[in-house]
Formats: sequence, structure tokens, C-alpha cells
Amino acid sequence: MISIHVWDRAAHCVAALKIADLADPALRKDGNRVVWIDLTDPSPEDEIAVFQQFLPIHALSLEDITRLRREPESPPHLPKVEEFPDYLFVIVNPLRQAYLELIGRDDVRSAAAQKPFTQLSAILTAHVLITHHQERNSCIDQLQAYLGRHPAQCDRGPDYLFHLVLDAIVDQYAPVLDHIDDALDDLEVRVIESPDNQLFQTILRTKREIIILRKTLIYEREVLVRLARGEFETVDDRETVYYRNVYDHLVRFTELIESSREMASDLLQSHLASTSNRLSQVMKVLTTISTIILPMSLISGIYGMNFRHMPELEWEYGYPMALGLMLLTGLGAVSFFWWKKWL
Repeated sequence: MISIHVWDRAAHCVAALKIADLADPALRKDGNRVVWIDLTDPSPEDEIAVFQQFLPIHALSLEDITRLRREPESPPHLPKVEEFPDYLFVIVNPLRQAYLELIGRDDVRSAAAQKPFTQLSAILTAHVLITHHQERNSCIDQLQAYLGRHPAQCDRGPDYLFHLVLDAIVDQYAPVLDHIDDALDDLEVRVIESPDNQLFQTILRTKREIIILRKTLIYEREVLVRLARGEFETVDDRETVYYRNVYDHLVRFTELIESSREMASDLLQSHLASTSNRLSQVMKVLTTISTIILPMSLISGIYGMNFRHMPELEWEYGYPMALGLMLLTGLGAVSFFWWKKWL
């Protein structure tokens, strides 16, 4: 699906165009109009009309943009920003809508945690913003709703509109980080109370999810710091303050995910220590039982030998004496352990 929004600075209104209107060469260069083209799960024909006919882009940029359509099972391209003579090319990784909808539910781990991110590509020029994504995403929906309420904001230009997209993407991380924090608190309690192999697998899975989030956040932080410091001519100086605001939010989230990663590592160590302690307790009990039974086995072994001349074998009280001796040695071992405070 493709949607085209054009802000006419002279008429002070937003109009929706059709894909056939992109054939007008003046649309891309007209300084009195700001164009936002959004492609959601587009067909190859739509991509040709936008990226080859309306605004020709480099073949490498087109390859990165169409990656998920050509290779649906591949992971999204990591965030990056590249400047070309005619446009600015940005890739970010918003959270998948399916992943966000499952946050807090029991099946979040099995269903969506394996692939939490999707890819959103953007092309920016002085008057044109093009966004491309394979899946519907709330950050684009929020921008469309915002422009519906405040159409005059289009006059700020594509760089301002794209900042709104980035701001919505970064805000998506807040509930995810809260969910991870709650999950780690629950895992901490379970590590203390009942560490087992299933819990160990859950901690590993949570840590793997945190590492994926952390990696993407770090790359997106690098993209935002370049946009915020006025490195590109496409981003106006007056808009860099908004990018810095988004960057500050992302830095805070990056620090939170770093703390979660350290906590997950600590939980793994705690689980291993707790499991080792439980094993030590079991071995302690088994060793104590073995030590108590050992002298009894010695006594029974001695009197179980088949020698002809053993005085106790013909003694009337030999059998009770042997049992009593076994009992005394067992009680003596238990008393010794108790005295040493090993029990």
C-alpha cells in the first residue's frame, strides 16, 4: 500500500495524491510543497515508481530498502545513516507490532521474542520524505494521526516529520524495558526459591532477548547522534534540537537495557551458585549417611567371613552384641557430626 501526502505552502492545506501523480517531475523539486510518501508492504512496481522514476536512488540503497521483501526470513538491516549527493538515507529498527501486542502476555517468549524488530527505511531531501516498511507500524500511524490534527506542521519540512517518526520509535521501547525489568525481578525470586533447569533456560532466553535489544539500541544511538549534531545538510539547524531530545531518551533507554543485561548475567551466576549449593547439600546428606553406615558394614563384614574359629559365632549373645555394636558406632558417628556442627 502506498499513501502520498502533499503540503501546499501557498494554499496551507494537505492533499492526498495517487501514485500516478508522481509522474509530475515538478512535484519533487517544487519548493512550495512538502511531500511525504509512505510505502507499507509495497509491490515491486510501487518501489520502481517511487525509487527509480520519482526519486532515483543508488542501487545499494535500493538493495538495503528491499531486503525484507526479497529475503523475508533474514533479519532486518541494522540501523545506519548515509549521505548521498541528492538525498539522506536512514535505516532504523522499530519494534514489530506483533511483539508489542504480546508484551506482558505469557506467550511473548515463544511467539515474538525471536524476532522483535522490523526495518523502516527513510529517504530525505529538502522537500521529500519517503518511508518504506514491510509491516504496519504504530510510529507511522502516529505520524498520520498527528498530521491529521496539525496539518500545518508539514511546513516544517521532511526533517521535522522524520524526527516525529524517530520519537515514536524510541517511545516504543518504554513498555518493553518495563516488561523486561518485571521479568527479571520475577526470575530473581525464582532463582532463590526454586532453581531448576527450566528456569536456567528461561534466564538464557531472556538474556538473549536483552542482547538483541541492546545491539539495536546502540546502533540507533549512533544514527541519532549523527543526526543531532548537524552533520547533514538535509537536517536543518533548527530541527537538531528535536533530534537531540530523541537522542537523550534513547541514551536513557540504552543505559536501562545495559543494567538489565548485567542483571541477567548476575542471575545466571546466582542460579549456578544456588544449584551448586543445593548439590552440596545433597552430597552432604549422602556423605553423612555413608559415613554412618560404613562402620556397620565393617562389623557385618567381619562377622560375615567364613572362618571356622571365630569365638563370637558360638556365643549365645554374639548376634545381639554385633547389632548393639553397629548401633553404638552409628550413634557415635551422629554425635560426632553434631558436635562438629556438621548437622
